[in-house]
Amino acid sequence: MFVLELTYTGPVERADALMDAHIAWLDAQYAAGVFLASGRKNPRDGGVILAAGADRAEIERIAAADPFSAEGVCAYRITEFYATKTAEGLAGYREQPPA
Repeated sequence: MFVLELTYTGPVERADALMDAHIAWLDAQYAAGVFLASGRKNPRDGGVILAAGADRAEIERIAAADPFSAEGVCAYRITEFYATKTAEGLAGYREQPPA
């Protein structure tokens, strides 16, 4: 599983101008079953996405395709982790770390 942390690298107004394209990109990843949750950080200096079902190279490719990233509006920090414990609704995403 992955945590994608977006940090704005420019004014929030630049992100606002790309928001419709960013939301369409998010929607495509939800439809593909990759994204599980997403939202703005508070204070509003970026956002967070929880993703699963892909390897790191694929997650990096997906993040690079975000209009925010492609237009230089944000930087991504991608953290991979093993979801060994989850809420019952996310049980299908539980993982075991490699031996």
